[in-house]
Amino acid sequence: MIRAAVVGATGIVGQQFLVALKDHPWIEVKSLAASERSAGQSYRKAITDPATGAVRWFCDELPADSVMDLPVVNATELSTRDIDLVFSAVESGPAKTLEPQYAADVPVISTASAFRYEDDVPILIPGVNPGHARLLQTQRKRRGWKGFVTPNPNCTTIGLAITLKPIYDAFGLNSVIMTSMQSMSGAGRSPGVIGLDILDNVIPFIPGEEEKVQKETQKILGALEGDAIHPAPFVVSCSCSRVCVLEGHTEAVFASTRARCDAAAVVKAMREYDGGLVAAGLPSAPKHLIHVNDDPFRPQPRLDRDTEGGMATTVGRVRPDAALPNGIKYVLVSHNTKMGAARGAVLEAEMLIHDGYIG
Repeated sequence: MIRAAVVGATGIVGQQFLVALKDHPWIEVKSLAASERSAGQSYRKAITDPATGAVRWFCDELPADSVMDLPVVNATELSTRDIDLVFSAVESGPAKTLEPQYAADVPVISTASAFRYEDDVPILIPGVNPGHARLLQTQRKRRGWKGFVTPNPNCTTIGLAITLKPIYDAFGLNSVIMTSMQSMSGAGRSPGVIGLDILDNVIPFIPGEEEKVQKETQKILGALEGDAIHPAPFVVSCSCSRVCVLEGHTEAVFASTRARCDAAAVVKAMREYDGGLVAAGLPSAPKHLIHVNDDPFRPQPRLDRDTEGGMATTVGRVRPDAALPNGIKYVLVSHNTKMGAARGAVLEAEMLIHDGYIG
């Protein structure tokens, strides 16, 4: 078994990691770390409000009982001596300091954006760009680490990159335009989105989001040549909004392909694409990365976000677009707090274990 630590364990993403790792056949949670405020307590006590007795647990499912009794250590003092892997669920600020500290000894898989745009750091999506993992060897050599840091994509990027991959492979791409309708949970819980701001409303700006999606999509679908990833040579433009939905990001995508194609050919490419995940036997992998729904009123976040346990992206309304050369357009829904966060990071760990980068 791979021995793992979860850093930021008391926050919502840290809690999602603990649920995703419950009864995992390959990975066992051995250590928990959080802020100084939680350090020195059992996990059960750390997530319990001392004034009211309320348990600050935000997931539908509880973690294993053994995890509830683990001690929580200060994230700055976590020892890597008896662990093989760190899952980091901290914000980007502290991640800049903490993740290199851990990566000096062991691999770190992060949900933060702190290292996403570094030249020697791949942004990995299992089934989409597994070959980019070779860059981790370059990262180790350059930085003198025994481990490495590999971050998840932004939760909005992941569904877009997954659905563009079969289109890009089959037909090429000239440009991509995307408009997102992102759920409230994507902003986190603290400070999160204020209820009076989002109820009966759409917030048409998410600071920094559009730049992240544009840059990450090109990096993920780019080509690794030697020790560098060359961004994919198509333009990405997007507009990101926050909407009054709890979980599940919806995106309207408009793509101009290099080769002429019709909607039926795009649907066929999406349905046939599996990225090799099934053959690899990864425990958290969906049977199909992409589900195409023929119902013209789908996908919808409430109905489709939990497809294959929230690990698959659902696509619908695939049709021609007359405004773009060789235009095609579709709508997608992906689960921002499952495939787009902790469960996606666990799937990435499984891929790296399977391919010999961890363990």
